[in-house]
Amino acid sequence: MSDIIPVISATGLFTPPDVITNAELVDSFNTYVEAHNAANAAAIAAGEVAELAPSSVEFIEKASGIKARHVISKAPILDPDVMAPRWDERPNDEISVLAEIGVKAAEDALARAGRSPADVDAVLCAASNMQRPYPAMAIEIQQALGIDGFGFDMNVACSSATFGIQTAADYVRAGHARSVLVVSPEICSGHLNWRDRDSHFIFGDVATAVLVEVKDIAPVPHWEIVGTKLKTVFSNNIRNNFGFLNRASPETAGAADKLFVQEGRKVFKEVVPMVATMIVEEALKLGIDPVSLRRLWLHQANQGMNRLIAQRVLGHEASEDESPTVLDTYGNTSSAGSIIAFHLNQADLVDGDTGLICSFGAGYSAGTVFVRKVGG
Repeated sequence: MSDIIPVISATGLFTPPDVITNAELVDSFNTYVEAHNAANAAAIAAGEVAELAPSSVEFIEKASGIKARHVISKAPILDPDVMAPRWDERPNDEISVLAEIGVKAAEDALARAGRSPADVDAVLCAASNMQRPYPAMAIEIQQALGIDGFGFDMNVACSSATFGIQTAADYVRAGHARSVLVVSPEICSGHLNWRDRDSHFIFGDVATAVLVEVKDIAPVPHWEIVGTKLKTVFSNNIRNNFGFLNRASPETAGAADKLFVQEGRKVFKEVVPMVATMIVEEALKLGIDPVSLRRLWLHQANQGMNRLIAQRVLGHEASEDESPTVLDTYGNTSSAGSIIAFHLNQADLVDGDTGLICSFGAGYSAGTVFVRKVGG
């Protein structure tokens, strides 16, 4: 079994058609801020209620590098009276929203690899924002695709996809599966406080899929998984308390604590050196000179974080070619971000080129997947 080599045969992507630009988002947010401050003018003057500050396009782009994001439910998010995604609850005999977009990404990956669902042995739903505790989203995706095998969910926040790729590769190496789909449907908009100035611009919605297979059945070109490394360190600096034991929305008291919150400066200061060191050390263990990495597909969380991590790995300021960005048009899509970057920016690489898919986020968690192009 030790001679079995796992590879990435193909990736898939589903992008929601609706886009929210920074200008649209700021207009909605500032309308809410004006109404809140007017309604609470007396309490604000008395020091009983904090006055809310408006947002701006310039502030958002300087803080994050984000210019737009795709979402599943645009109109309610931009409605100052709602400011959260809304759609009709589906009956249990109808496919759930999260599974539906996961299936679309999976179908894209299968088509690109020339595979049918009958070729797949397992489905891992690796995502940070699950729609429910159970039954597993992975099993629903498996059923919708018509795959005869097994599936389960896994959540390591923004690192879920890379953790899923290593898990899939381990199944392949052990001979337990020959073809595994790692699906990451991320409806991040439902866990974001759209009324928080410091974070209302961060997230977008999307779904990705990665097909991990035994090398001897993979199409050419494909990507050999040279090595992987996972790391977790507990931290409360990125947290989401929403779960099946509570119900909360931006309209209810205490809702902010049940949605995404972070200490951004602390995250930046602590995660950047951890991830950069992890990448360099693991590359050297694999006999790879970090400077020789042809491309870095990094987690799309913050433009400044990516710039600094890439610089520490490559030893110089990375170009867009060396470390491509999708953050500007997709926003932070949690675990799907590095996979989107890989999916959209890998066709031009040639046989023998080595690159890195890397994610990092809440937990803290970090995952690295070193890959080498075969063919093409």
